[in-house]
Amino acid sequence: MLEGAALAGVLERARTAGVARFVVPGTTLADSNEAVAIAAGHPGAVAAAGVHPHEAKGFDPDRDGAALEELARRPEVVAIGEIGLDFHYDLSPRGRQIEVLEWMLGLARRLDLPVILHNRKSGPELLALLERLGAREDSGVFHSFTESADYGRRAIELGFRVSFSGMVTFRGAENVREAARGLPLEAMLVETDSPYLAPEPHRGKPCEPAFLVDTAKKLAEVLGVPLERVAAATTANCERLFFRNRQ
Repeated sequence: MLEGAALAGVLERARTAGVARFVVPGTTLADSNEAVAIAAGHPGAVAAAGVHPHEAKGFDPDRDGAALEELARRPEVVAIGEIGLDFHYDLSPRGRQIEVLEWMLGLARRLDLPVILHNRKSGPELLALLERLGAREDSGVFHSFTESADYGRRAIELGFRVSFSGMVTFRGAENVREAARGLPLEAMLVETDSPYLAPEPHRGKPCEPAFLVDTAKKLAEVLGVPLERVAAATTANCERLFFRNRQ
């Protein structure tokens, strides 16, 4: 994660662009601690604590669960994430990914926190697992959403929102734009997935929060609504999920 002058520069550019709130997710127990430290030291920033499916192979709930739960109870932590399934790279065995995800989802329910979900080539399995658990108000968000509109509607029925990254601007991502057209703006967020998926016209650069404006502009174009409406709806959803107990 960024620190020092580099982090300060990213945050300053974001605020200049009109982005004032920041959610910093973890991918391991170690960098979840780093996310908490960033949130504690920077106004407008909050943290999520969780283990990414790529890292699930190194997480044992019996050995590491207590430490993660203790961290998740910190006031800076507003969500469990980034968690989920990734059957594209399979960097962790699928059985272990599912085991760790189920534990993380249970933790989120115990602590009444939303989740930030990663989903790559694992859509049917992930949705089936979530449907078995049942709906929950403000369940969380499917980050960098790439599934169909029908899939998105089923996720929304379970209490989730869908978040669009810079991918919505990519020339070859018509499937993402088509899904967005079929979903309600009232259930959407926008995100960076920093440092990945920088939107046009920033392709090839590390993505940063200031670029969020370009993603929002493209989403407004896709939906045929004013940018101000996209900004208001996505900001409201972000605040409800991640800043509901903060000034």
